[in-house]
Amino acid sequence: MYNRRVVITGMGVVTPVGNDLETFWSNLQNGVSGIRRIAAFDVSQYDCKIAGEVRDFDPKQYFTNPKDVRRTDRFAQLAMAAAKMALSDSGIDLEKENRDRFGVLVSSGIGGLKTLEDQYTILLTKGPNRTSAFTIPMLISNMASGLISMEFALRGPNMCIVTACATSNNAIGESWRMIKFGDADVFLAGGSEAAIIPIGLAGFSAMKALSTRNDEPARASRPWDRDRDGFVMSEGAGVVVVEELEHARKRGAKIYCELVGYGLSADAYHMTAPPEDGSGAARAMQLALEHAQISPGEVDYINAHATSTGLGDIAETRAIKTALGEHAKNVSISSTKSMTGHLLGGAGVVEMAACALAIRNGVIPPTINLENPDNECDLDFTANTAKERKVRVAVNNSFGFGGHNATLVAREFTG
Repeated sequence: MYNRRVVITGMGVVTPVGNDLETFWSNLQNGVSGIRRIAAFDVSQYDCKIAGEVRDFDPKQYFTNPKDVRRTDRFAQLAMAAAKMALSDSGIDLEKENRDRFGVLVSSGIGGLKTLEDQYTILLTKGPNRTSAFTIPMLISNMASGLISMEFALRGPNMCIVTACATSNNAIGESWRMIKFGDADVFLAGGSEAAIIPIGLAGFSAMKALSTRNDEPARASRPWDRDRDGFVMSEGAGVVVVEELEHARKRGAKIYCELVGYGLSADAYHMTAPPEDGSGAARAMQLALEHAQISPGEVDYINAHATSTGLGDIAETRAIKTALGEHAKNVSISSTKSMTGHLLGGAGVVEMAACALAIRNGVIPPTINLENPDNECDLDFTANTAKERKVRVAVNNSFGFGGHNATLVAREFTG
């Protein structure tokens, strides 16, 4: 009961490079950037004027009750859409499920920031009696997970993990852990973020964390390139169906991959910067491989956290060398953030979907905009063009402000 095998059987994504799995994967393979000048509000006074926005998204398609659209923040709307897509993709018939053993763990690093901004403006301009009765339910980060459970009457374990940009990797990993332990048979797991609003952009800009390559938005996110100047903030959501293997087999499910390892650690170092040697990230990778009982030499692909920041990209390069040793130079690595931008709390799950599709299709998505590699970043980062490669083992890294590190390991399912 404490060592059950766990697989991914369904996936849904809403991203700057596609609002469905097929478009998302096609654009990743072809190196298509989703970064544009921000259209949601006037950015003329901001240093950074670019982001990865989700376009052509109609939340009304994904809610049974149309009134719920007015009662939910955008991050929860994106999460609901991804959850419905993942369920549909999985082929699960909920009428045949024991919903007491079907959990939801869909998280957000920031939550309903737009709601908070809007309602605080109303408070200041119109007074406390004009604020919405839905202010608190709309802004709290756990509400996406709660709403999804209500929509589908899923009564299993339900929670929300907030670890900044490691959030959705932790959500998937803890789902994996609970299924292995026997607390549930199936989870909807992932994350969502919708922080491209004035206060979100201003806050990250004030940290000097964001790229200001405003005249060339599609070339702004450039992990490991010596001309990188910060990350590009994005919005979106991803949800995966994480399922116990025998449960999946009994219903004849298609299986994308097997989840075999999960490691997490703390840098205990700095609020926003990693240690230069990447030691915390290396520990998370090593622990995930130990759980998976996979040697470093078996790793074929790493979807790196690599956000396009000066310190972070170098630290992760060093972490990979520490965790994999001599094999590091043989591994195919890429940062799909070069195309999607950084989805913050939604990043890990979207990148887990990329790992699962890389395993299934034998294609490594590229790192675009890698034109002049940093001398400190000297591994195989799959520069600019996708490549065909058999992927038996994939590693997915996510690291968050506060020193949170979370790594997932997936393996090709062979029976």
